[in-house]
Amino acid sequence: MKHSVLIVDDEPGIRESLTDVLQDEGYGVASVESAEACLESLATNKYDVVLLDIWLPGLDGIQALEKIQTFADPPTVIMISGHGTIETAVRATKLGAFDFIEKPLSIEKTLLTLRHALEQSRLAAQNRGLREELRGRDRIIGDSVPMKALRQQLALAAPTNGRVLIYGESGTGKELVAHALHNLSQRAEQAFVEVNCAAIPEELIESELFGHVKGSFTGALDDKVGKFEQAHEGSLFLDEVGDMSLRTQSKVLRVIEEQRFTPVGSGNNLTVDVRVIAATNKRVDDEIQKGNFREDLFYRLNVIPFYVPPLREHAEDIPALANYFLAEFARAYGRRPKNFAEAAMEVLCGYRWPGNVRELKNLVERLVIMVPGERIERRHLPPSLHHNHARSSPVKSVTGGFSTLQEARAAYERDYILRKLEENQGNVSRTAEVLGLERSHLYRKMKSLGIPIGG
Repeated sequence: MKHSVLIVDDEPGIRESLTDVLQDEGYGVASVESAEACLESLATNKYDVVLLDIWLPGLDGIQALEKIQTFADPPTVIMISGHGTIETAVRATKLGAFDFIEKPLSIEKTLLTLRHALEQSRLAAQNRGLREELRGRDRIIGDSVPMKALRQQLALAAPTNGRVLIYGESGTGKELVAHALHNLSQRAEQAFVEVNCAAIPEELIESELFGHVKGSFTGALDDKVGKFEQAHEGSLFLDEVGDMSLRTQSKVLRVIEEQRFTPVGSGNNLTVDVRVIAATNKRVDDEIQKGNFREDLFYRLNVIPFYVPPLREHAEDIPALANYFLAEFARAYGRRPKNFAEAAMEVLCGYRWPGNVRELKNLVERLVIMVPGERIERRHLPPSLHHNHARSSPVKSVTGGFSTLQEARAAYERDYILRKLEENQGNVSRTAEVLGLERSHLYRKMKSLGIPIGG
């Protein structure tokens, strides 16, 4: 692909000589003699690089540079001048110029600077493309009432600096919501830093969050920048914050309040500007009562609470999610697009998805890899889905031929209790509370219905 260059200089000799050299190097070249003509040309033509003289009649190069930077997709600008000063060069760079070269022009230096400018422009375009692709993956899929409400809440909360605590079962998409909050915020161009609080050993988490200096503990062979510092002016996502120790919670609370911390082994305070987004799959109120989570930290994090519902609470979104993952994985693995047979989709929609959206995503990835044809049939789905699908439809099974009302009622009760146990992660006490039963009564009922205790 031929790159295009616009030369802006009021000296005809320089315009001609630069044009000849750049055309010999394979560039597409145009030239104008004034800043006004430059701006007119940029309004109707696309150039990769502008070589812009500072001393021009009418508008000078610095004024032209300021106007060029207001364009929606401005070209890379290299300033040239025979009367340059350090002050002028610094000002041009602050206004967005890529570099500053002096007259008389060295052909070698001009060509080298031009190549560097084009490479930077290519990398910047590539980064923009990747960022847009990643933002596309952060879309909240689904048109159910819960998903529409979640998107509305995102639109309201994301542009602010309010701290957010995201609740939800494992696999519901809490990390996706955290990414969306960052990408829709005013910090979107800055870092998004993640910390899985459950995956870092207790003895290392302070170093991970706050950094350390060389020699501060055994194994600290070099200085380390912590996650809070990495997230300066951006967002810090504390995933599974409910698994953080009380000691670490105390230090995190202080950083949130003061936006200041001390790396491990250092005597110097560092000040940061960080938006904290936290997530947990635990009931924080229970953890507070058990003494496992600080109530004051909860109130600091819970400025804007988000609830991400389990997939069973918005099952009408399953077809949209399944087809989205189907297209994504087909593209990622270079496979031809696939589609679900109606009977297969019916099974997907009837399944309870205890692993939520993550479980659905993993299944679709497996199907894209393992199913050779373009159509995914019911027989391609794992047996566990068929069993769960049949069990999750007690009304249909009743019409299938229970001999007595008592048998049908027992089947319905068994299914209903199993669902509630699943919703409460097998916690019998919490399930009994939801059902309005004494715990001992629920135990007896489970035993009579053949439901394993603890399952």
